[in-house]
Amino acid sequence: MVAGETSGDMLAARMLSGLRPRLPDSLMHGIGGPRMAEHGFVNDWPMDKLSVRGLFEVLAHYREISGIRKQLKQRLLDERPDVFIGVDAPDFNLDLEIQLKQAGIPTMHYISPSIWAWRAGRIKKIAEAVSHMLVVFPFEEQIYQQAGIPVTYVGHPLAQVIPMEIDTAAARDELGLDPRFKVVAILPGSRISEIKYNTEAFVRAAKILTDRDPNLQIVVPMAGNKQRAYYIKLVVAAGLEGVPVLLVDGRSHTVIAAADAVLVASGTASLEVALYKKPMVIAYKMMEASWQILRHMGYQPWIGLPNILEKEFVVPEFLQSAATPQALAEAIWQQLNDDALQGRLRQRFTDMHHSLLRDTANLSAQAVLDVIQAHK
Repeated sequence: MVAGETSGDMLAARMLSGLRPRLPDSLMHGIGGPRMAEHGFVNDWPMDKLSVRGLFEVLAHYREISGIRKQLKQRLLDERPDVFIGVDAPDFNLDLEIQLKQAGIPTMHYISPSIWAWRAGRIKKIAEAVSHMLVVFPFEEQIYQQAGIPVTYVGHPLAQVIPMEIDTAAARDELGLDPRFKVVAILPGSRISEIKYNTEAFVRAAKILTDRDPNLQIVVPMAGNKQRAYYIKLVVAAGLEGVPVLLVDGRSHTVIAAADAVLVASGTASLEVALYKKPMVIAYKMMEASWQILRHMGYQPWIGLPNILEKEFVVPEFLQSAATPQALAEAIWQQLNDDALQGRLRQRFTDMHHSLLRDTANLSAQAVLDVIQAHK
């Protein structure tokens, strides 16, 4: 298995929770994170080597990433595993899957690339690379069926992990927050590249908000020590160390549960916020050269998963130059203070939660076992 980032680690761990009891003695190895390791997964390389986003950022790390893939490919060709599972990270995994499949090794891909959003032509490459696709959104199943690619809709693991009813008071108590005052969670991203481009605008927005309401509590979860150190470095460099922010190691779900509103970088985290039924503002910044290329490649007007699933701007999105501190702060302020809006979002997100709820661990594990059996 190869998972390239924190969200992939979480998704793969859910699958492994269903697969490990059925294959208790199997060697499961490759590239993953700490949650996968909890199920006996062995890491051959650290996952953060692959956690790079943006065209030019990837190019800067191309030699190292390419070297890892080459070594892993040779190891797998020598070992001939019963199945290879690429977890998201399509730029790394699809080329590897093509080579393994051509060598007769069954390949699965867990989480469809967003071919419904951009680069739809990738489905031809996917057909070449993948013996079986596992998808997490209901509308994706038909796309693969029409392309003749074996597919299983397994629901989204987050829909099982996150409770339908949220205990906000308990989350605030766990974090030591004052129950009398409102809470804003800020999630600048788990990748170093996301933290690099999102942090200053997000923290400046926090400053505007706390200047307006000094009792407002701002909480920022950090995915790891490396991310925390880099975040602090950026905040100090921007002269924003005086902004009252509570930094929390891990526990991002607790932070979201505690919040009245969330400022979140686009990605899986925006879906997490929706499943916690929280108002949110989605924002994203990246290297300008990457943005100039990518902004012309989309097929739809949304980038946030909640908006994509609902096919409308249920929550606001601010991208690149539009993601100014003032714009972000104003949008969050509205989310904090519009009771009717909060109620509408809660209902929309509850309906979304039900649509994504399946027995993901067992459905995905069974699909893996079926692929292994079919290729014996």
